[in-house]
Amino acid sequence: MDLDAVRTFVAVADAGRFQDAADRLAVTQQAVSKRVAALEKDLGARLFTRTPRGARLTIDGQAFLPHARDLLRAAERAAASVRPGSRALRVDVIGRRLAPAELLRAFHRAHPGVELDVVTLFDADAALDALRSGMIDASFRAVPPAQGLSADGIESVRVYDEPVQLLTGPDHALATARSVTPDRLAGHRIWMPGLVTGTEWGTYYDDLAAAFGLTIEVTGPDFGTDPLLDTIADSPALATLVGELTRLVWPSDQDLRRIPVHGPTPVYPHSLLWRADNAHPVLDALRSHLHRTRPDLPDTGTWTPNWA
Repeated sequence: MDLDAVRTFVAVADAGRFQDAADRLAVTQQAVSKRVAALEKDLGARLFTRTPRGARLTIDGQAFLPHARDLLRAAERAAASVRPGSRALRVDVIGRRLAPAELLRAFHRAHPGVELDVVTLFDADAALDALRSGMIDASFRAVPPAQGLSADGIESVRVYDEPVQLLTGPDHALATARSVTPDRLAGHRIWMPGLVTGTEWGTYYDDLAAAFGLTIEVTGPDFGTDPLLDTIADSPALATLVGELTRLVWPSDQDLRRIPVHGPTPVYPHSLLWRADNAHPVLDALRSHLHRTRPDLPDTGTWTPNWA
């Protein structure tokens, strides 16, 4: 059904005259007459009776009028759902306990009026596919820095370098250390069952292990964060690595220890990715917020893989 014709029908019904409707719609009276005639032909019913005093709705016109108003309201809602700034900004944060989720929460606290739709995609390939197809507006990922605009219109900017920490139980040999150097971790068993070969986080920790001679074990099923913490808390031999902003909560009797790693400090390079042609105004606000709040790190004393 031609929505312009439906809009014209409602305008005539409200104005009571074809000429007055034409003035409201900024078209000619002839155009109004043609649209109404086409709609009547499409519906197979007369909608108006023409009289010297104007246009009067027929019984069919009266029956159709509320539905016509509903059609126009539905069309406006449909258009508003994709109008820039009218829908929630959809952002991939990898995991809801990880640093990107914390960065997005901080943005929402600074801009409580914005609407966000938070999703978690598996890896960078899935995130890039979702960006290209328009399924998401932005994604936090650890990827090589883009040299300008990519061939498929994806842009990226480094937004946060997250220090990596050691997490141990109270009986671990390093539990009382105030900080440790990466090479001091060599020989200790670091258990990270959630690492997946080929993902950006798997590649990062593979490179970290190779750079400092670490032993990172991924054996055993990944039952999630809480079983991992239970195992680390009870083990004098196993430890794990976590990001500084990784959101972890454990019972007080577990007495887990988060120990900074310095000399150098391994940092996980979070970048924000988006499509260059995305005009959502909240995306601009998010990029500005991340740029403004990104903490400064010294030029020396940190480590990232060569690809970062």
